[in-house]
Amino acid sequence: MTDFARQVEGLRPHLMRFARAQLRNDAWAEDAVSECLLAALERPQSFSGQSQLKTWLIGILKHKLVDQLRRNTREATVLVGEDGEDLFDDLFQADGHWREAPRDWGDPDAACCQKQFFEVLQLCCEHLPPAQARVFMMREWLELESDEICRELAITSANLWVLLHRARLRLRDCLQLRWFDKAEAAAS
Repeated sequence: MTDFARQVEGLRPHLMRFARAQLRNDAWAEDAVSECLLAALERPQSFSGQSQLKTWLIGILKHKLVDQLRRNTREATVLVGEDGEDLFDDLFQADGHWREAPRDWGDPDAACCQKQFFEVLQLCCEHLPPAQARVFMMREWLELESDEICRELAITSANLWVLLHRARLRLRDCLQLRWFDKAEAAAS
């Protein structure tokens, strides 16, 4: 086994976590990751070294996940009414104003450059309700268009926007707690 092949295979657990978070189906995730690794190992010369190997593999995996979603559209889980609770009552007053205004996050772009930030973001995504996680990943990480997501998951655009809004609220809350509050405490 070449050094490149060992490095690629060593990233399998990271790729599996990413695929499972998106697909919410272990068999589909395994298929997508296997296809990704096979594509990488068949054409190692495609890796130019301009990015990290993990970043390059995630790029390949994104395409494999989209292919997997398209192949399995009929088996997709129903995405309505699964998260049970609504964060609106916790976060907003009856008149629509914040109960507690979000704190200043300083320079979020600087945080996004830190590896640990992405680990916290991934953890927060893993704790989203499945439907919210799936549409968030499809929209923000796989960069699918809204109409394509609606078509693939057989949901309305209104349902998509509600799921995305709820996912973003939950992520904001999680990132505040697990990243920005800790950074603020460390700076004090």
